[in-house]
Amino acid sequence: LVNSKMLFVFAFQTGHTTGPSLNNDKLYKFAYSAEVYVDRVKASLQKSAGYRISSGVDVNLLWRNPDNDDDQLVKITMKDVQVENVNERPADKNIFKGKSTEKIIRKEYLEALQKPIMVELVRGKIKTFYSYQNEPGFTQNIKRGLASLFQLQLHSGSSREVDISGKCDTTYHVRQDQVTKIKDLDSCEIEKKRFTSHNRILDVSTKATSATVYVLEDSFIKSIKAEENFVYALNYRRKTGAKIVSKQRLELKSVQAGTGLIAAKQVAGVIKTLDPNYVAIPLEAEPVKSECKKCPSLSEHWKNIREQMHPDKLSKPDAAKSFLSFIQNIRKATKDEILKIIKSENKELLPQVVDAVTSAQTPESLEAVLEFLDFKDASTFILQERFLYACGFASHPSEALLKSLTEKFKGDVASQEIRETLVIVMGALIRKLCDRDGCKLPAVVEAKRLILNRLEKANKDDNVQMYLLALKNALLPEAIPVLLKYAESGEGPISSLAATALQRYDPSFLTKEVKETMNRIYHQTHKIHEKTVRTTAAAIILNSNPSYMEVKNILLSIGELPMEMNKYMLSMIQDILRFEMPSSKTVRQVLKDMRTHNYDRFSKMGSSSAYTGYITRGPDVSSTYSLDILYSGSGILRRSNMNIRAFDRSTDLHAIQVVLEAQGLESIIAATPDEGEENLDSFAGMSAILFGFQLRPVTFFQGYGDLMSKMLSATGDPMNVVKGLVLLTDFLQEIQLQSGPTASAEFMGGLAIDISGGMEFSLWYRESKTNVKNRVAMFVAGNTEVDSFFVKTGMETTLETETALDFISTVQFSQYPFLVCMQMDRVDSPFRTQTTKYERLPSGRRYTARRGKAATLAGNEYPLHQENSNMCKKVFGAKSDSAGSWF
Repeated sequence: LVNSKMLFVFAFQTGHTTGPSLNNDKLYKFAYSAEVYVDRVKASLQKSAGYRISSGVDVNLLWRNPDNDDDQLVKITMKDVQVENVNERPADKNIFKGKSTEKIIRKEYLEALQKPIMVELVRGKIKTFYSYQNEPGFTQNIKRGLASLFQLQLHSGSSREVDISGKCDTTYHVRQDQVTKIKDLDSCEIEKKRFTSHNRILDVSTKATSATVYVLEDSFIKSIKAEENFVYALNYRRKTGAKIVSKQRLELKSVQAGTGLIAAKQVAGVIKTLDPNYVAIPLEAEPVKSECKKCPSLSEHWKNIREQMHPDKLSKPDAAKSFLSFIQNIRKATKDEILKIIKSENKELLPQVVDAVTSAQTPESLEAVLEFLDFKDASTFILQERFLYACGFASHPSEALLKSLTEKFKGDVASQEIRETLVIVMGALIRKLCDRDGCKLPAVVEAKRLILNRLEKANKDDNVQMYLLALKNALLPEAIPVLLKYAESGEGPISSLAATALQRYDPSFLTKEVKETMNRIYHQTHKIHEKTVRTTAAAIILNSNPSYMEVKNILLSIGELPMEMNKYMLSMIQDILRFEMPSSKTVRQVLKDMRTHNYDRFSKMGSSSAYTGYITRGPDVSSTYSLDILYSGSGILRRSNMNIRAFDRSTDLHAIQVVLEAQGLESIIAATPDEGEENLDSFAGMSAILFGFQLRPVTFFQGYGDLMSKMLSATGDPMNVVKGLVLLTDFLQEIQLQSGPTASAEFMGGLAIDISGGMEFSLWYRESKTNVKNRVAMFVAGNTEVDSFFVKTGMETTLETETALDFISTVQFSQYPFLVCMQMDRVDSPFRTQTTKYERLPSGRRYTARRGKAATLAGNEYPLHQENSNMCKKVFGAKSDSAGSWF
């Protein structure tokens, strides 16, 4: 319930129907209280942190417009102000114990708070609010909150109404002696800082309500009860959340004889007579922020946490925790303070500093990092790449950031890899800005035009690939025709990249033309295509509401395809049925026809497979893993694809994708390439998507000569794909409570991540092995606080976890059929949560109440299909101790 919260009594005179009216020569004495509570979402208010401000309130009429009885000037005065705990608490836990109100609030602020205000009411609405101009903002806001309660409409209806919360949609419900005022807080126009995370799953859900109930008796307002509720919950773990409850009460205690009215034609004359120092000021709250007197400087803070951000500790929760706290402090810092740290740090810690400075996403932090980085200098490659990746993961990127990157791309860039990463990141920023209705911003329009125009003119394969990767991130509807052209007409990796870019679009964008092109590619109507492109085309068809005939034609093709592709397509169909994917109903209808569903078709041999399973299934968010692996006819890996997705009822998040691809390796084992792949260059590489952001692919080797040199010098060590710190959840909302104080809710989630992968061959043992290692640690911190200048109260919530996930694929091609074993293992994952409720005074006196919980999620090997389990027994049963050295 809601905002206008005080108890105020008005006497209504005959004929006054639009708003309340005070009786002449009367002094109305009220008891007023404003309470705030902060706690967990479902907790009882009896144990919440919080405080109460209480006082007497004197109200009397000073002037009534002689030409309009509904135009009145009212004087409101707070008296005998008290501050206390909102809940009873033992003396040793009471921060206000033994302190007078004057000491708590400070004498000059208490005097300001108890100075009267004047309110001109016209037809029940506040036309003008008068106070002293140079009063402290927080005392003005408390009095604004009190005055806002005097705004009352005596007939049912809705309107836009201005009060301390800003200009808000307000609805009145009038029934006999009771008026209920409902304020739509989401509609309020007021300057407050707010930002949210890009993806809904990583974001915070909010709910805000406000209601005020006026009770009338004998033509008086007998009481007012107002309540505001603000609720916050992490979408991926709703148990982690907080609520702020603000209550106001105003109760009539007595009516006494008062002073007579002041005779005047205009309000201005009355105000001048009373005190010429009174001025009309806005009723909307003014920004107020208390200063932190003992907070460490940015340099001091960095010295305290820098050891936690050493590269060796980047897979630990403490790294993510320090990362988040560093970002918070950078957001308050100047450009010079930030530059001082960047310029003084060593090369081991500097990449982590760049992660944090870029993730802060303030104009000052962007200026600092751009001034430091020199894109004309290839020696700072690592720092440039970390900066760009942090831009790609930006939670709420600005137009200025995209404009800066576009200018850098058009200028001199020493490293071709950085140049590629620049345009790939520009694509990610285009999508994020477009998702927030920024597609028509000048910087976005320019970046889109640049990518599409340069792709049209590109002639080298490398250039084509980088622009296609940018489009794979941007997901522009206008780019679909271009992607179709490259998917169908392009060669090798170009065709495959364009197809996988189309695969990322929501099915609603996949038009009839897209489906027709994918069918032509899969069935090779116009030209021969590689298996990787054909299987991607089939996946697009099957995931975008396929027709009966499309499914039937795909099923009829099984048996006519290259051997391993037969097996792969069969596994894909079986996975759709087993996992109840959207197209499973159509597939079942087609399988009723014995021409498509027969033993010959469904008994094809091979080692390729596709499998999807659940990692977690929860009330808030569920997550799935999928592993599919496609081999060439010679038994060498062609493509391995691992995906982890998270989803709720309305949206999904592509959390991780790691794709290992190889081609043209048949010559090293004297095998025959598959149809259409006879002239492919030797190549192996890895591509990754992390939280919806396509990273720049990594090449293991390119060409036969490179392959041979790397086979001879191979150490078996995995190649790093991404390592660093990522800001996942980034939510801030500042709130103006109707009772006067400012509140805020801030949730930040950081991820320390290390993804690497490798691909190895043993010609001696005729065995190949791929290994993708994912090391992650996560720390989430939430702080919900009410700041009343003289006291702060709030709740801090933290959760942390760390885990490791390995995907290993082992293939023995010394015999046929090949022995293939896939493993997906997760180690034990510790999980810790803690909540701390607090109240503190500027003097340092503080009350805290903590509760924590720790648990361990047991590690396990994720199940795949039974055929894989049987194969793993053979692979590891056949292995002897003499595994020997790779290569």
